[in-house]
Amino acid sequence: MSQADAYVMLISSLPNPESLFRAKRPPLSRLKLDQRLRVLTAEDARTLKLVEGALDWRRLPIDAAEGDIIARGRRALAHIDNPTLQRIVRDRLEIRSCVAALRRRARGEGPPLGKPWGFGRWVGHIERNWSDAGFRLDGVFPWLREADGLIRHSDAAALERLLLQQAYRRLQRVAGSHTFDIEAVVIYVLKWNIVNRTTRYNRVAATRRFEALSRSGLGKQVDLF
Repeated sequence: MSQADAYVMLISSLPNPESLFRAKRPPLSRLKLDQRLRVLTAEDARTLKLVEGALDWRRLPIDAAEGDIIARGRRALAHIDNPTLQRIVRDRLEIRSCVAALRRRARGEGPPLGKPWGFGRWVGHIERNWSDAGFRLDGVFPWLREADGLIRHSDAAALERLLLQQAYRRLQRVAGSHTFDIEAVVIYVLKWNIVNRTTRYNRVAATRRFEALSRSGLGKQVDLF
């Protein structure tokens, strides 16, 4: 079997994820996903590991230091030759840089002029438009003003939900140009990571709600007695 045929079979065997935030579980386990990824060439497997290591939401907590995230992304970009995958990594790093700027501003800090705080095309633009809620980037990142409000209200859960949603949508747009190639495989794995993260949050939220309702019910019984 040729490598091209192997990738066609691989992509064809991967179930489509359900709508983001509606899925109760990923479409297949990570163990099964890794088993199917064994058909990748050594070079493509290395590329996938680089991209996933830089952007995997399981390894990037929402409160991770922006410097660590940027450094990890730069290391990955230095070893990724694929233009589409480079763009995916760069886009995610630019999003993280925007959020890092929102956090700095919410803490009362001014524009970090001359400091290596961000990544990408918009660093200087953000510094020049620091006082605007969306850094005058509404045409590029229309969700920034919403993110600004969530940060100011310390709603970390809603903020991460928003960021995951934006990352997923960007992957969806890129996915339309790729079908049976390494780009399609990497995009699928990144989308799997996002769905896996959201389903874990859904389970945690459901458990907390059940516990709260249980405590409420028990409290009423205690009052009766």
